[in-house]
Amino acid sequence: MLFIDYSSAFNTIVPSKLVIKLETLGLDPALCNWVRDFMTGRPQVVRVGNNISTPLILNTGAPQGCVLSPLLYSLFTHDCVATHASNSIIKFADYATVVGLITINDKTAYREEVRALGVWCQENNLTLNVNKTKEMIVDLRKQQREHPPIHIDGTVVERVVSFKFLGVHITDKLNWSTHTDSIVKKAQQRLFNLRRLKKFGLSPKALTNFYRCTIESILSGCITAWYGNCSAHNRKALQRVVRSAQRITGGKLPALQDTYTTRCHRKAIKIIKDSNHPSHYLFTPLSSRRRGQYRCIKAGTERLKNSFYLKAIRLLNSHH
Repeated sequence: MLFIDYSSAFNTIVPSKLVIKLETLGLDPALCNWVRDFMTGRPQVVRVGNNISTPLILNTGAPQGCVLSPLLYSLFTHDCVATHASNSIIKFADYATVVGLITINDKTAYREEVRALGVWCQENNLTLNVNKTKEMIVDLRKQQREHPPIHIDGTVVERVVSFKFLGVHITDKLNWSTHTDSIVKKAQQRLFNLRRLKKFGLSPKALTNFYRCTIESILSGCITAWYGNCSAHNRKALQRVVRSAQRITGGKLPALQDTYTTRCHRKAIKIIKDSNHPSHYLFTPLSSRRRGQYRCIKAGTERLKNSFYLKAIRLLNSHH
């Protein structure tokens, strides 16, 4: 996996290139012209105390803090796609990750994908920040092979054993101790605030709302992706935080296992209803005689057995 970092991604959007891409997508010419006008001729000044700098007219980039900017950036990068079937490019706002499946130690497609991404960035005025770009290799074989480093613009990309991706700590062994340790520490810091609020005399209902917003949201972030393969030690550490919060609020709080089950079921239903979801095909209905039942993927490892998709399919089948 190659975790890409761009330098000032939102500030480098070229309006003329964006408009061409919008027209290719079939957007109305009037709307394309409106976007062009929105992104060009924007005055900018810097204020320090009572002093204001000379105005500077900007004709590139999307306005910072504008709700439209992430959408415009996503449209600008929609044509950044994998060129090999064994690779995927995962994008979220200005984050991008190249995921390559290497078989028989043939890294040609993966390295070609990285090279093609560098060419695409040059053609679209985007600069790869090689110093912040990281590579992580997930190799679970007992006898691991040597993997030569990746070079971008003549610079070696740093290889890491753990990376925080969209708030989740991913490791090269696909275990979740690093992530759970991180969120437990963060949640325990919020427990201090919860105790202070109780001393100030807040009602149990208000304390519970504070817990749900500031602590449970940390413990359950992306829970469908990682909780299934947590170790028993990790789960006990997470549940201790919930029990501590329960003693402070004085009310019953949902266990993380229940939260995980509920989220898995809800997410599975959402994927099934969305035929455009990349994982929609994994939920294959069985014959009409077994209506509501889905074909379960065969799992050769405990890691796959405890993954979201198999857990979700088992939940769906148990509800019918």
